[in-house]
Amino acid sequence: MGGAVVDEGPSGVKAPDGGWGWAVLIGCFVITGFSYAFPKAVSVFFKELIREFGVGYSDTAWISSILLAMLYGTGPLCSVLVNRFGCRPVMIVGGFFASLGMILASFATSILHIYLCTGVITGLGLALNFQPSLIMLNRYFSEKRPLANGLAAAGSPVALCCLSPLGQVLQYQYGWRGGFLILGGILLNCCACGALMRPLLPPKNSQELEKGTVTALQEKKSQPKKKLLDFSVFKDRGFVIYTIAASVMVLGLFVPPVFVVSYAKNLGYEDTKSALLLTILGFVDMFARPASGLVAGMKWVRPRSVYLFSFAMIFNGCTDLIGSNANDYAGLVVFSIFFGMSYGMVGALQFEVLMAIVGTEKFSSAIGLVLLMEAIAVLVGPPGAGRLLDATHQYKYVFLLAGCEVTLSALVLALGNFFCLSRKSKDPDPKMETDATALEKEGLNRQVEAGEGAGAEEDSKENGKVSALKSAEVAVGARETGGEEEENTETSL
Repeated sequence: MGGAVVDEGPSGVKAPDGGWGWAVLIGCFVITGFSYAFPKAVSVFFKELIREFGVGYSDTAWISSILLAMLYGTGPLCSVLVNRFGCRPVMIVGGFFASLGMILASFATSILHIYLCTGVITGLGLALNFQPSLIMLNRYFSEKRPLANGLAAAGSPVALCCLSPLGQVLQYQYGWRGGFLILGGILLNCCACGALMRPLLPPKNSQELEKGTVTALQEKKSQPKKKLLDFSVFKDRGFVIYTIAASVMVLGLFVPPVFVVSYAKNLGYEDTKSALLLTILGFVDMFARPASGLVAGMKWVRPRSVYLFSFAMIFNGCTDLIGSNANDYAGLVVFSIFFGMSYGMVGALQFEVLMAIVGTEKFSSAIGLVLLMEAIAVLVGPPGAGRLLDATHQYKYVFLLAGCEVTLSALVLALGNFFCLSRKSKDPDPKMETDATALEKEGLNRQVEAGEGAGAEEDSKENGKVSALKSAEVAVGARETGGEEEENTETSL
């Protein structure tokens, strides 16, 4: 299919860093907004669902949990489908699934129907849109990729600020059934965003040259078939360290936004004033993501983006630790501002760092495997914090636990990269020095032999030519080794 051209990574194709890439960026912005904001926006209908089906709040909370579990847990399935069919067809089909789930849910007669339709079907549809959109963004942007990731990530807070009030209006005007039906129609925009994901094709001249040469055909036949899910990424130390750190981070990253409103209510503040904290958090997050992408794209910062990501996680973790001591509304407002900044930095940098680690070719498989690992943490994190709250009845310990988990993940990423990857990239240097020393000794020996007799002059000339050829070969080899080191250093970061 058409999208398969992109996923095979045809030779001679350079990321345009603009042009149609801006249309791809707009599509990715919308998809990211739907994927992250929709599970939270659906929560405005929970009271109506409790009244309709006679269930508890914990029962309705499973709707958002299943949505997030499908978004993260189906990562490997998305990778297989993208590598088999391409990004565009997968996203269009995913858009139909996302819309179909909400439309079917509007006719539900029990909470189980909501779980199946809204949770499973819509969640699968959003997953089939989210991951391919990031892959296409990675294809279309190279030099401007950090900025593009930051702008696309800003779709989450923007959509949350729009979908939550819209859900309240729809519930008031049409009830939860009419609201679900209209939201299902809105999700059809995912299909339009999928249609924007035009596959990158090699230049026509290079295509004609490849078709006209027998060698190109032989190379094409000799190339191994692309794996639908490439597990070789686990051989990359950088990917393993990133996966461990990201899984630990997700345990605590989403806890404060879930509990900050309840924290304010527990201190005795009214509902509207407490809900304003999330608005403040989202507003700051909206501007923090593009700004972080802009900073990450700087020449001096980009090779060290992994450390910037570690700083963002430490910033987030320390904000949780300090915010746990807030005892009035002003303290919670300050916490929401700084948490929005750090949360936006993490959101803008997490996939940019993964792209830099594994590269374009393996990114489609890597993101699926990472999201699968994070799915487990997403299901464990907030419920675990809720159990801690039930046991202690103090929000302080919930925020302390979340802060410790995020800070620990930052230390794992930064120290793992510094000790395991930075040293690895320096290993080939002693070998190069040894080769150079051996060449110098050879040159000295030849000079001594050349001074022994006049008859050896011709031999020394021939040896000089041979040594020159060897030196040229060594120089070429050193350049190739240097190129490999630069690639390893960039991808490890």
